[in-house]
Amino acid sequence: MSGADLANLVNEAALHAVRRNSPTVSMEDFETARDRVMMGQERDTMVLKDDERERVAYHESGHALLAYVLDKTDPLHKITIIPRGMALGVTMTLPEEDRHIMGRPELEDSLCMRMGGRVAELLVYGDLSTGAADDLQRNTELARRMVREWGMSKEIGPMAWGSNNQVFLGEDLMHTRDYSDHTSQVIDDEVERILREQESRAIEVLTLHRRGLEALTRALLERETIDGAEAARLIDEANGEPVHPAGTKTVSSLSGSTPAPEPAEPQPVAATSPVPAPVPAPSWQPPTLPAV
Repeated sequence: MSGADLANLVNEAALHAVRRNSPTVSMEDFETARDRVMMGQERDTMVLKDDERERVAYHESGHALLAYVLDKTDPLHKITIIPRGMALGVTMTLPEEDRHIMGRPELEDSLCMRMGGRVAELLVYGDLSTGAADDLQRNTELARRMVREWGMSKEIGPMAWGSNNQVFLGEDLMHTRDYSDHTSQVIDDEVERILREQESRAIEVLTLHRRGLEALTRALLERETIDGAEAARLIDEANGEPVHPAGTKTVSSLSGSTPAPEPAEPQPVAATSPVPAPVPAPSWQPPTLPAV
């Protein structure tokens, strides 16, 4: 964050402390302020239908699972299905330190993670929704820069094609260009190849960790917001072993996660009472929704 961003965050934290009638500003206030600055303000008046809420939960769980499982993504911090800003849900990752250069592995994992929401919807419902529009837009822009500006395509080679004032898809058609129609087609083909490769990776990882996807979705539907540490625990439990033994892929939320309910205290049984047989836990099945 810049100095101005930090000043804005401090002001937001102070306002939040005032709203809850606190004489001091706590870490909870800073956590809430940071979420508002980085993810947008909560839209409390926006009420989703049950089927929409479930789809958003699967969508964000897809992002979150890939953010945790993939090696080169930023650490997972928080997932919420509370509408914020223009988004119906948010998966938040935070870098451990400032970075000024990104390699191909980091870029590819970033593309793959943003495919997670779309792919999760496809795996669960068998169709797609409008919820992935921003993900697709950002992925397409990033893949195009990989090809056009950063020389990350074998077909294009070590060349940069098109500056900010030259014509490509979505740019001003009145500007001149210094490349052929064939080169333009090759660039489009390479962008599509990169995106399809990362979509295939997302399908493979989410299929492998389907139980983790379901566990995250259940938690989000129950609590609406969970932090990175809780998401990692759910994914690891569903996987049967830690995905990252060192535990370096999460950044725990300071206060924004709703805690899981505590188990009920066992009641003492009288000596003369028979001990009841254990009741097997029911297996959860995702609800069946009507076809869209």
